Amino acid sequence: LLRPHCAREAQTPLYACGLCRRDLNSIIVRFTVLVQRQLLVAANLRSVRLLTSSTPLTKSVAFRASSVGGGQGLQTSALARQNRDLRLGQLVVLAALSASFCSRSVSAESILKNQGTAAPSKVMADGGVAGACETTNGVPDLDANSVGFLAEHGVKISPLPVLGAEVVGLNLKSTKKDSPLLPALQKEMARRGYLVFRGQGVLSGDEQVAASELFGGQEIHSTHGVHPKAPNEHIFRLSNDQAHGILGVGPQWHNDGSFERAVFSHVGYHIIRVPENGGATTFCHQGAAFDHLSEEEQEVWQRRVSVNSNSGVIHPMVHEHPISGRKSVYLHLGMTGAVLEMKKGIDKVKSMDDLRPLDQAEMTALFNRYNDLLNDPKYSHDHNYEEGDCIFIDNLAIAHRASKAAHTSAKKQGLRILHRTTVKGMIDFDPQEKFSLPPMINVYGQNPFGSGVWIGGGLGFRWDPNIHMQN
Repeated sequence: LLRPHCAREAQTPLYACGLCRRDLNSIIVRFTVLVQRQLLVAANLRSVRLLTSSTPLTKSVAFRASSVGGGQGLQTSALARQNRDLRLGQLVVLAALSASFCSRSVSAESILKNQGTAAPSKVMADGGVAGACETTNGVPDLDANSVGFLAEHGVKISPLPVLGAEVVGLNLKSTKKDSPLLPALQKEMARRGYLVFRGQGVLSGDEQVAASELFGGQEIHSTHGVHPKAPNEHIFRLSNDQAHGILGVGPQWHNDGSFERAVFSHVGYHIIRVPENGGATTFCHQGAAFDHLSEEEQEVWQRRVSVNSNSGVIHPMVHEHPISGRKSVYLHLGMTGAVLEMKKGIDKVKSMDDLRPLDQAEMTALFNRYNDLLNDPKYSHDHNYEEGDCIFIDNLAIAHRASKAAHTSAKKQGLRILHRTTVKGMIDFDPQEKFSLPPMINVYGQNPFGSGVWIGGGLGFRWDPNIHMQN
């Protein structure tokens, strides 16, 4: 269940690994969901006491919690002493687990004493856990209704550390567009950012295209070059060996299809050859990233739009996700020719004087800030591929970039081959009405503002001349 990062290292305690400490919040959520499910079938508080005191898995986690939380432990004796209803029993166990893992000096007994006030942790209506731990990284837990519905159809979905979720029991090769499971899967993709479908084997090019068309606009939208070894024209074949695929793609944070008015709704990544020494794709939750901006930054970024350096399409720097409604950041660090800012204190742009392009110093500061924001490990994560992995991402919920290892030579890393597919957008990703802007502008023409950064073609603005950039 826990699958901590250092489970591969038998001699390494869970709490001694920095990466595991970073991922403890995700582990808490996964464990508490399990406890909650078991509690739902418990007949009374005595069953709760037995569960928390005698289940081997609970004992193991209780030991870890005691080690991490300064010896607080689960302190479940309070459960046996108090004659409370089952719902309160749930609350106590979940809060005690959360408090212990988060190194908070909160015991089950203290929660019982303060039951008339706001509890440190509570069970949400959708089955998640609200409170200090659940909200630390801003990535929502899986929706309990979706989890239950999928389980009824033999499909198990489980959260991955930090973001994303793992799906087991669904065969992409045989799933049809009218499957009743797709809305639930797409909802969780919008919430968690991406889904990893395990054990799919190697999909043919046509099978991957068909699987991609299950989501979003349900139609392939291909705009890329085709490698000679690609199985069909819709497969973008990527590799760290030029003989096997296209090299060096996407080293900086971006969303695919940023040059389109209707940005790709979903993107598929199917690993064909897993490199022996690593070759991850890094994902970042853009809703959580927005939440981690200061209030001042949120206000300023919501007054900005970016202009694509290749097509001139204009996209908002902050948007509301079309499925989740979550405010999310958006910027392409390798294909932006200008950023326009709306004058502060106005509700709507009425003339060119109400807009201005950022100058070079402002662009450099903004791009570096965006890069640092998305690199935060609280809500970004390296996905290391396993044999048979097929990933689908919500392309407006998360940004991604290739890791350095993904571009390291095959001689050092081992051969890496990845097949990418892109799905037609569901909406026109236009700037909000308050900007009074067209969906596209001639970025190759003369700067209409007369000042500020205005670059047409190629990589757009070079915010750091010392790093590798490629669209």
